[in-house]
Amino acid sequence: MEKLEYKILTKLGDHIDTDVMTPGKYLTSYEPEYLGSICLCDLDPDFSKKMQQGGILIAGKNFGCGSSRETAPIALKAAGVKVVIAEEFARIFYRNALNIGLPCIICTDILENADVGDTLKLDLLKGDIENKTRGLLLKGTPIPEELLKQFQCGGLIPYLKKVLKEGEE
Repeated sequence: MEKLEYKILTKLGDHIDTDVMTPGKYLTSYEPEYLGSICLCDLDPDFSKKMQQGGILIAGKNFGCGSSRETAPIALKAAGVKVVIAEEFARIFYRNALNIGLPCIICTDILENADVGDTLKLDLLKGDIENKTRGLLLKGTPIPEELLKQFQCGGLIPYLKKVLKEGEE
């Protein structure tokens, strides 16, 4: 599952913070389905509807800045985001996302070489991003193999359970 193929369904700019992803005024529940329904609602009221079929979100610099809300990557994943590709991630958001099984790829030129509707084929281990719509090959930062194992298990907790179970056998 290190190779994925999806369409870009949303394109955002720079400095999208976690407070915009899950606005505090709506945080009345921490259930993933609810978080997905409020995700980015003040920035784009149709976000969760656009993402229902599942696809890629691309963004600019400093994606996930702000507070270390764990609800932000959970909301993105619950809304249907399969992969986030950004020019740069806030460190805590990046790790929170990988910990819940949401892959994040850094690609410094994604916004100028991809747009909503483009189909991307991703190799998470190599960091290769093929824009099939435009016939371009972009280079992203690979997800380290150990973190990729977490993603393949569905996140950090399922991965640790698997490792512990294998250790018992």
